[in-house]
Amino acid sequence: MLILISPAKTLKTDIHAIDESTIPVLINKSKILASTLKQYKPAQLSELMGISAKLAQLNYERYQQWKSPYTNKESFNPIFTFRGEVFNGINIDDFSKEELIYTQKHLRILSGLYGVLQPMDAILPYRLEMGTKLKHGEYKNLYQYWDNDITISINKDLSNLNEDTLINLASEEYFKSINTKILKANIITPVFKEHKNGKYKVISIFAKKARGMMTRFILKQRINDPVDIKHFTESGYYFNDEMSTESVFTFVR
Repeated sequence: MLILISPAKTLKTDIHAIDESTIPVLINKSKILASTLKQYKPAQLSELMGISAKLAQLNYERYQQWKSPYTNKESFNPIFTFRGEVFNGINIDDFSKEELIYTQKHLRILSGLYGVLQPMDAILPYRLEMGTKLKHGEYKNLYQYWDNDITISINKDLSNLNEDTLINLASEEYFKSINTKILKANIITPVFKEHKNGKYKVISIFAKKARGMMTRFILKQRINDPVDIKHFTESGYYFNDEMSTESVFTFVR
C-alpha cells in the first residue's frame, strides 16, 4: 500500500537534512523549473503565485540561491520541514526509527517543484503549488510539464513494494498530476465530512487535518489491507458505509 499526500505551504527550517537523506527522483526536472523561476522578479512571483510582496521577496531570494547539487547541511527533509494541517495530523516527531523507515517506503508527497518526494529526500526551501500556471517552453502549466513522470515514478514505487493499492490523501489540485489511465493501482480515496446544519459537508481545514491523521493511522498500524482503513476512529470520525463506494471511503462525525 502506498499513500499519497500534498505538500504544505508552511515550512519549518530549523532542522537540516539527516545523513541518510535520499535524492528526489525527478531532481533533473526540478533544476529546469528552478532555473525558470530564477528569472522572475519579486513582483512577478507575487502575481504568478498570488502571494504577498513579503512572501514574494522571500521566495525570490530562495530561487536566487537555489542550486543543485546541494549538501545535507543546506537542505531539509520534507517530512520534518513541511508544516500545516496535514503534517500536524501526521505528527511525525513521535515516530520511532523503524516507523520512519516504513514511512520512507510507503509515503509519497506530491510537489510542484520536485514532482514527487520521498519523506527523507533532501530538498531546498521553496514555494510552488501544483496549480500554478508557470509556463516553460511549450508547457503552459505544471501539469503539462510533469506529464506522466510523476505517475511513472509512483508505478515504480508500487512495483518495488509489490503493491497494487494507492491511498489518495492528496488534494484535488495535486492528485490531478497523476495520470490514472496509466497508473497501475487500485485507488482508494478517503473523504472526511462534518455534520453541520443537518447535512454532511467537507470542511477544508478539518479535512486536511483528518487526511494527516489517516496517514498516521495507516503508517503506525502498518496497514496492508484497505478494508482495515475503515477502522479509523480518530477525533470522533467513523466509517459511513452508506455514503461510501468501493473506491471512496467516507468518514463522518
